[in-house]
Amino acid sequence: MTNPGWGGAYGDQPNPPQSVCVRHPDRPTGLACSRCGRPACPQCLQAAAVGQHCVDCVREGNKNVRTAQTVAGAPMARSAKTPLTYALIAVNVIVYAITVAQSGDPMNNTSGSALARGWALNSLLVSNGDVFRLIGSGFVHYGPIHLLVNMFALYIIGRDVELVLGRTRYLVVYFLSLLGGSASVMLLENPLTLTVGASGAVFGLLGAQAVILLRLKRSPAPILVIIAVNIFISISIPSISLWGHMGGLVAGAAATAGLVFLSNRTRDTGQQRTRAGLSMAWLSVIAVALVSLGIIAIRVLDLRAQMGL
Repeated sequence: MTNPGWGGAYGDQPNPPQSVCVRHPDRPTGLACSRCGRPACPQCLQAAAVGQHCVDCVREGNKNVRTAQTVAGAPMARSAKTPLTYALIAVNVIVYAITVAQSGDPMNNTSGSALARGWALNSLLVSNGDVFRLIGSGFVHYGPIHLLVNMFALYIIGRDVELVLGRTRYLVVYFLSLLGGSASVMLLENPLTLTVGASGAVFGLLGAQAVILLRLKRSPAPILVIIAVNIFISISIPSISLWGHMGGLVAGAAATAGLVFLSNRTRDTGQQRTRAGLSMAWLSVIAVALVSLGIIAIRVLDLRAQMGL
């Protein structure tokens, strides 16, 4: 009897060559990608629903995976970091510190500060060409209490809104709220008054949060209660700019409504996919900006005519 596995010509045959990893030719391997079939070492393989895929197949597959988005169409944040809210708080604090340094009085920092005089919102000065006051006034505060109240509100509300809207949309809503508040002040308040503070932007973020809750089909009642309480305070205290708050609230809510209700609709046209909903969202934002600018322009023309300019 003979055994083909022992000795002889058959048993002396050499072992077949072992495959090597396509990415690491110096590493022999008996494994292979279950998708493309190429040999790969354990370092180059990742577990998949069926078998294991090489890093090249994983990378190719990820190209077809749609990135998770918020209701506003912004990429879903992987962490709860909100740098823009902290940056806006920092800018407001720095501006306040400069006004204190210029005036020498932390409690009455606007009276002796050149920066406060140059940035405070005044309709007559805006109509005379000093348009930066429309935005700059939102970073000036009268005294530490005014600053702390607004920055605390911005810290509480701004972080949530930034996470949902994303950084670009968040900044757009913030500055549109400032612009809307300034437009309302110019139209409805005494042109001789000086107005400062981030309250218009904060009210705009409150309106944004209420709209976001509606889009998520959650009750906006807690935010509406906060808005109502703040409106009551604005009416009760004469020194508070009610119309600045209202203008910011309306502008912020309107801009956010366009972003969250029009951002997720898409349309397929053959091989090209166009985001029609996204275009409509930004058109609605532009419309809010144009309305605010139109109100400001009309008021400027009216004031210039009254002054005989």
